[in-house]
Amino acid sequence: MTAMIDMHAHWRPAEVADALRARTREPRIVRNPDGAEVLKMPRMGEQPLAEAFDNLDFHLARMDRQGVEASVLSLLGSFCWIESQPPEVSVPLCRSVNDGLSAICQKHPGRFAAFAALPLTDMNAAVTEFERALALPGVIGAQLPGNYFLTRKDAEAARPLLESANRHHAVLFIHHGPRPGDAFPKVANDTDNARRRNGTLDMQASLSSTMVTLCLTDLLADYPDVTVVVHNLGGNLLYEIERMDHRCLLDTPNEELPSSRVRKAKVYVDCNSFGPHAIEAAVRLYGAERIVCGTDGTEFGVDWTRKALEEADIGDDARERILNRNAAAMLARAVGQRQMAAE
Repeated sequence: MTAMIDMHAHWRPAEVADALRARTREPRIVRNPDGAEVLKMPRMGEQPLAEAFDNLDFHLARMDRQGVEASVLSLLGSFCWIESQPPEVSVPLCRSVNDGLSAICQKHPGRFAAFAALPLTDMNAAVTEFERALALPGVIGAQLPGNYFLTRKDAEAARPLLESANRHHAVLFIHHGPRPGDAFPKVANDTDNARRRNGTLDMQASLSSTMVTLCLTDLLADYPDVTVVVHNLGGNLLYEIERMDHRCLLDTPNEELPSSRVRKAKVYVDCNSFGPHAIEAAVRLYGAERIVCGTDGTEFGVDWTRKALEEADIGDDARERILNRNAAAMLARAVGQRQMAAE
């Protein structure tokens, strides 16, 4: 069994427990009628505190059991509230989380890397924390909300982080989510099939827009040393690219086809949550060399991704690239650059 490198492994850090106790709105820690502390999460009810945060030993045991060589940790979306708080709140919280993630990486060399959490309500503070975090062992980049890249105009706000990432040859993991102040989620909880509409339809459409910005504009031209990874196969682009090519031939026949521009853009995607047929389509569009593994950091996610890759008609070389080799090269570049900068 080829060892997997999981580039999309979300983490629920215990470092934010005290801040959750101080909150007056969900997510927050409260005492239930029996007097026990529980974590109350939007749309997810209550969870005993003993189960609310990730346990390192449990996670490592699962990785060993399932053949996961390394996991790149990033904040679970429901914990990203720390990034949208005022700077006086978010800066110390993000520092604490990033220090904790680095400590995990140092305790288990080679088994973990991490994407930093950033105080996004103040871009100067975000860059300062990004620079600080990148000097920590194991931190290879940052996780950013996809709404920063829905359009070329939206992405202007992220330029300071792109510039910093470019200087440090860092990795940016772009994950579906709101910028501070965005209305989110788009579909109200009392709408029919709200979970399906938010967790699939809107998510994938938003990621498609993110990929159009990253691949079909000149945004990344000034940042050749940034490695960008978008989750969930980059939205629905792999299904929509043929129509984009068709419309291009009709509307702007002298323009390079979108499919060609996407392949040249060299933006990575992970295959989290998708099955064999989608992975086959992704290999055709992006090339196997631009796909990495993602699992959300769960046992189910690892099993799902392994099964999808086993069943995908992509050949052994492509399968091994996606399971391990692409991510291994990405991590080696990022770690190598950190070491060179320190020397």
